[in-house]
Amino acid sequence: MTLDDWAHRFQEYLEQHFPQDDKAHDITHFSRVWKTARKIMQYTDADERTVLTACYFHDVVNLPKNHPERHLASRQAALRTRQILANYFPDFPAQLYDGVTHAIEAHSFSAGITPKTLEAKIVQDADRLESLGAIGLARVFHVAGQLGRGLFHAEDPLALHRPLDDVNYTFDHFQTKLLTLADSMQTAQGREMARYNIEYLVTFMSKLCAELKGEYYQLDTETLNRFGLGYKAEGGASDVGITLSLPRVGNGSN
Repeated sequence: MTLDDWAHRFQEYLEQHFPQDDKAHDITHFSRVWKTARKIMQYTDADERTVLTACYFHDVVNLPKNHPERHLASRQAALRTRQILANYFPDFPAQLYDGVTHAIEAHSFSAGITPKTLEAKIVQDADRLESLGAIGLARVFHVAGQLGRGLFHAEDPLALHRPLDDVNYTFDHFQTKLLTLADSMQTAQGREMARYNIEYLVTFMSKLCAELKGEYYQLDTETLNRFGLGYKAEGGASDVGITLSLPRVGNGSN
């Protein structure tokens, strides 16, 4: 049976048995994590079936970010996955159970479990990459809306003169967690992908800060410099700002 066959079977099971209430941790999230994991492991000797299975079931038990037992969710998901494999996929090799279980347990940021196998490292990196880039940007504000958290501190969005507080301000979460994820990546490919996608988040941060200052056609240079992107753009852009080539739509009368 091919990897695609297993993925199809897992997806069919999840569509029938897994609730789709949390759109940031639904089946499409599982399949994206698997797609990312395939890219990370393409030049490794990782066991692909172990990685695939862990990707599709890593959040089969998912507790809200503010749940008091959130740090236990990955362990519960690992146990549930063993039960699912035994009951619904009896042809799945039993010798892979331990590898799948460990990869699921170790994927979670809040669990604080160090991944000890290559497969677990790949799954952890692939899942954390879902918090970065365009998809990460969409997911962080989706989750914040579920939790009733504010978007940003209007007077001090970067927390230059106050403590960071990502319980109340989603934008603070970029600094408390998202921008640090590259340092926690377990694979070289994962680190490279994380750094690239963190640049996207910093660009978004600088655009938001510019708009709060009334600048709609530039990025905020102070923000770029603060987070290491204040380089001179190719083609002669100045050190003091990066101008966006955005179309001016309409004349404001519509």
